[in-house]
Amino acid sequence: MSDGLVDDEESAAVLRMVGRVIKTCRERKGLKQAELGAAIGYSDEQVSSVERGRRAPSAKFLEEADRVLDAGGLIDGLRKDVEHARYPKKVRDLAKLEAEAVELCAYANSVVHGLLQTPEYARAIYGLRRPPFAEEEMERFVAARLARQEVLDRQPAPVFSFVQEEVTLRRPVGGRMVMRKQLERLLEIGQRRNVEIQVMPTDREDHAGLDGSLTLLRLVEGDTVAHNEVQLTSRLISLPREIQVLEVRYGIIRAQALTPRESLTFIEKLLGGTP
Repeated sequence: MSDGLVDDEESAAVLRMVGRVIKTCRERKGLKQAELGAAIGYSDEQVSSVERGRRAPSAKFLEEADRVLDAGGLIDGLRKDVEHARYPKKVRDLAKLEAEAVELCAYANSVVHGLLQTPEYARAIYGLRRPPFAEEEMERFVAARLARQEVLDRQPAPVFSFVQEEVTLRRPVGGRMVMRKQLERLLEIGQRRNVEIQVMPTDREDHAGLDGSLTLLRLVEGDTVAHNEVQLTSRLISLPREIQVLEVRYGIIRAQALTPRESLTFIEKLLGGTP
């Protein structure tokens, strides 16, 4: 991923800190910005922008600067902070909630849920966006989505419940091979003891989820919040009366869907029919 501009104050604060560290190490080494740039393959303008916190340095920039400035891992160790600063604010906010959740329940009606997506599927989803993303912006969103999936491996393990609309498993987003890998991914995650994946068949007459997708997050302190995203709107819901409605609705959705065992069998059959 190439260097990129930042778009919110939280990210800017992180990058200003990173810039100060790089500047301090450069001055300690007795190098000018142009000299550091020449040594690591960047222009003096790029070095200046990074030191002022105006641009996010790439992993290569951090690695080479650490080596040239004899920083002993101090600069390269900031790589994860920089990567998180690159992600859009709404993604970082959602990732924080997911990291605090002891239980996550989600109904997805248009695409496979973000926490379950393969890199190829995620890239195909963002590639379908209209008007289209610039290549760098698309890769930024893909990286952010994949980083959120770290919560699946968190210890102690949260409890996950996903209900996927049948059409999300049949629509060949990205082509047949991409969808095949996505179905394999669902089967793999669905075998985990803390994860239940259910399929909502299209032929169900009764369906409590027709108002759209939803995600419920039960936090470690005991509170429950919900998240909903549609078109250009990303909304966090915390009013108790609204949470109560969504909890009841999700419980009915789960009851109307195939059981987890039936759902894995259903996905296996779909996979068997995918060339």
